[in-house]
Parts: sequence; structure tokens; C-alpha cells
Amino acid sequence: MGMREDVEFLAVLVHRGHVLKDAAERIFPELQRGQVLDDLLEQHVGFSAEHVAKLRRTRGGEIPEIPGYQILGRAGTGGTADVFRARDLKTQRILALKVLNHASTLNAKTREAFIAEARLLEKLRHPGLVAGHGVAKYKNLYFTRLDYIDGHTLLELLDRGKAFDESAALRAVLEVAETLAYLGSQNVVHRDVKPGNIMLTNDGRIKLIDLGFAGRPDQAPSDSETTVGTVAYLSPEQARGGAAGDARSDIYSLGVTLFHLVVGRLPFEGSDDREVLRMQIMQSLSSPELKSRGLSHHVHYFIEKMMAKELEARYQSFAELIEDIRTQLEGKQSLDFEHDARSRRRAGPAR
Repeated sequence: MGMREDVEFLAVLVHRGHVLKDAAERIFPELQRGQVLDDLLEQHVGFSAEHVAKLRRTRGGEIPEIPGYQILGRAGTGGTADVFRARDLKTQRILALKVLNHASTLNAKTREAFIAEARLLEKLRHPGLVAGHGVAKYKNLYFTRLDYIDGHTLLELLDRGKAFDESAALRAVLEVAETLAYLGSQNVVHRDVKPGNIMLTNDGRIKLIDLGFAGRPDQAPSDSETTVGTVAYLSPEQARGGAAGDARSDIYSLGVTLFHLVVGRLPFEGSDDREVLRMQIMQSLSSPELKSRGLSHHVHYFIEKMMAKELEARYQSFAELIEDIRTQLEGKQSLDFEHDARSRRRAGPAR
């Protein structure tokens, strides 16, 4: 190891809490004079040679060591867990291991939600979901085993400047809607539909990921958790707090996702989460980009109906939404805009 690599490694050890700052300050001058970092860690911190070797192998604990698996690299990082590409040494199969991070492991509520998500996913089988193969624990590590999927989330693609034309966006939304319809048949609402939870695989398939907020339609959030999901994509009823949210709430979030894909930004943007929540409840949808980008009347119709403030004016089921989008993608001009407009007028103005 060169001195530059050792300095970086020492910084990692300090950052992850293995070495105190004052100890690192004592080690650093000797390291600059050419002393071996491993020896200095033994002398100043009291680490054994075996412990130093493990810290090096795992980059200070960033890379897990789990018997039976060869970690091949990090595939992603989230707020509560890291995902690693790994080889199952028994079957030689490549899997994704989702490992709960240290801070989340110490939080009982987060830990229980992680386990519940893994057990739920293990019961579900649909082409639009990443298959789960159970949850396990090794020492203080909690991890779930998932099929490994090559690809990127739609949010990653948006952040890289990828433009989604109307047809590509509608096809993605259609596939997600079909997956959400399956979840509904299993009495599950996703509650966190957004581009960051939708993957486009390298072979062109769409996968819905992260069931961390999923639950039964009649399962309201707890008193300490009045809203669930990601603020920018919450339906008005969820934004008000305390609403369990049914399929129509997921339809609203999918409508925000469609807007994001075809416009390139969110429909409601504020200085903070509270401002965004207020806009979702009170402010009517208005976007000059929907008109200026030459989008079809069908896309306008889908977004407005999916994102209707009032539940009764929104699509009432994924089956209804799927039929309309599929009809449009097949080139049939059969959507009854006039009839829907009359229905909305009878229902009164959206608020």
C-alpha cells in the first residue's frame, strides 16, 4: 500500500468511528515519515493484526463479510440499506444482497420494517417485481436476498438528462400499473411510487422496487408517522396526513411520475417539504410545458385524470387506467374526453 492509499484508509477508519480523531492525529506524522499504517494501528489504537486485516478487506466495514457469499461490489445505496452484488458460493448464482446499515439496525422500528418488507416480497411473484428470497442475519448484520437486476432507476436516467418521449413514458407507466394491479390483487398498496423506485433493466424491462412503505389498503399510518412515502409524489389525501391510501393514491403518485418523465421536472416544487405538501393539497395542476412540448391530448388527459385532487374524479382502479393507456399505445383513438369532462363538471370543481 502506498502512503496516499494509507492516508485515505485512515480517513475512512476515522469517518466510520473505528479510530478516534486524536489517535489519527498522532498516527499521521509517523505515517508521513514512512511508518507502516498497520503497525501504527496496533501501537496507537491496540488493534490486532487480524483486526487490521479485516478492516482492510471490508474497507472499514463498508463491505460486508457474510459466510457463503462473495461480495462482488456495491450496486446501490439508500437511506436505510446498501445493496451489494454477490455470488452465492453454493449455487454460483449472482444475487443482490440488501444489507441494513448500522444506524438503521439500531432502530427497532426501521429494523422491523426491513424484515417485514423482505417477508412480504418473498410471498409475491410477478414479472414487474424483483423476486425476494428471504431475510437472514449474520452476527449484527440483517440482509435480504434478491434477484440481481442489471439496470438503472428512472430517476437516475432523468438525473443524467435522459429524455423520455411520450410512448416510452406511457409504456413504463403501463408496466408499473400492471404490477401495481397485481399488488392490489394481493391486498397490497405500494405507497411510494416514484421514478427512484422504478428500474429500467438493461434488456428493456420495467421493475418496481422498494416495498418499504407497502401495506394493506385499510392500514393507516401510525400516530408518529402521519404521512408515508416521498413528499413530492404523495396524493392530496396522503399529504393531509393520517390517510391509509388505497389504489387511487398509488394512481396519483404514478401520475406525478408520468408528469416527471415527460416534462423533466416535478409538478409541485417548493422551498421545503411543507410547502410541497400545501401545494399538493391546495394548488391546481398547471404546467406550460405540457402544452409547449407538443404532447398529445391523451397524455394531458392521463396526467389530469391520474392527478385529480378529488378521489372521485381520479381513475378508480388500475384496470381502468391500464385499459386506457393500452388503447392509446395500440393506436386507437377511443378515449371519451367529452364524457369525462362532463362527469368532472357534475362532480364540481377540483380543490
